[in-house]
Amino acid sequence: MRSRRSAAAIAVVCGLLVGPGRDTSAQATPPASQRPSFRAGVELVSLNVTVTGRSGNYLTDLGQDDFAVFEDGVKQDVEFFSRAQLPIALALLLDTSASMEDKLATAQEAAVGFARRLRPNDAASVIDFDSRVTILQPFTSDAASLEKAIRDTAAGGSTSLYNAIYIALNEIKKSRAKSADDVRREAIVVLSDGEDTSSLLPFEEVLELAKRSETSIYAIGIRSKHPFETSRGFKEADFVLRQLARETGGRAFFPTEVAELPDIYTQIADELASQYTLGYTSKNARRDGAWRRLVVRVSQPDALARTKQGYYGPLPVK
Repeated sequence: MRSRRSAAAIAVVCGLLVGPGRDTSAQATPPASQRPSFRAGVELVSLNVTVTGRSGNYLTDLGQDDFAVFEDGVKQDVEFFSRAQLPIALALLLDTSASMEDKLATAQEAAVGFARRLRPNDAASVIDFDSRVTILQPFTSDAASLEKAIRDTAAGGSTSLYNAIYIALNEIKKSRAKSADDVRREAIVVLSDGEDTSSLLPFEEVLELAKRSETSIYAIGIRSKHPFETSRGFKEADFVLRQLARETGGRAFFPTEVAELPDIYTQIADELASQYTLGYTSKNARRDGAWRRLVVRVSQPDALARTKQGYYGPLPVK
């Protein structure tokens, strides 16, 4: 049960949110051939799976029979499989705390380059965070609006990373598909250069929400090259970003130069365009709300499949 203190913190975080409401005008409809089917009364477990080879290259020509999905060690029957590039619902988070002042211009250019790679049927939002969290641009497919929002960011204040991720997860949840007609892969790409210093929410609360979501988190933690700046706080920030990425099937990057950002954003864009979608109905019929561990394996030698670490089973029917 969530504590009173945590619930109060969530209410305050939502109250501190700055920015316009969600833009629903850009909810493009993907082609029917790219959408998983929904069946009434059936809870389909959906997985976004990235497969890489020995050299880190993406393997995009595998078939359904190449995959094996295990839930708590029990092999599942894959009922849905697609190599199609589903549209993406993406939240782009930028740390604009005071420590980002000398890095922000380069970070903006890299983020703009990433936004320009989005396809017309993708939708993205721009959220900046320092002492407060601001939705500079709600979900839209308009590249010019996204670019303007990115360039409007300015550095100052402290770092409320956990608040920002919590709000981004909830914004994506609001735009989640209600039917097969608007299914999107969900992702957050967050850039930060330090530890959280001002969030009201604890990390555990944010991690729990991330694990309950369908959203992959891609984390970019800019690190200093100077050993004396590698403090306990920076190590804790590394752990936080790695944990969020690992649990949700994303990736964490830790560049020491902002010049590396364009390449990192390119890697993330390439990965999102190279994923498989798998779906199955769990053989575990219990409605206990318990955590279920997931493992995906592929038959190709030296290939590695990556997806979220697990999910919570359905709750009892009241």
